[in-house]
Amino acid sequence: MFDYGGRRIGVATANRIAGLASALATLAAHDGEPDWPALDALVAEWAPDVLVIGVPLGREGDDTPASRHARAFAAALGARYGRPVATLDERLTSAEANDRLRERRRSGAMTRRVRTGDVDAEAARLLGETWLRS
Repeated sequence: MFDYGGRRIGVATANRIAGLASALATLAAHDGEPDWPALDALVAEWAPDVLVIGVPLGREGDDTPASRHARAFAAALGARYGRPVATLDERLTSAEANDRLRERRRSGAMTRRVRTGDVDAEAARLLGETWLRS
């Protein structure tokens, strides 16, 4: 699962058998270009069957510059790793991830401050949950 962004890419795993999604990492991106060596290492380690990328559509479900970049990233992943690629609408996923992490912090379940990278990885985890339910 990938929550693609121009500066960071949240990564999560999802297991169909267990029905669980877990935040894995947040990778750096520079002007939309991912840290390919770090991504190569994650894909080699986790060997996913399918690569799922969140596409941030506009409020009306229309394409935006960000969604076009996410689709280009999805195409690059498919070409690079030779695995099936799926895309999911990720409208408001990052906002929901931020809210959930801040609630964990308020409740004491999370003892350190919420970092931006935490939000990206949590958003990828939420994408994984959505994908598992679909």
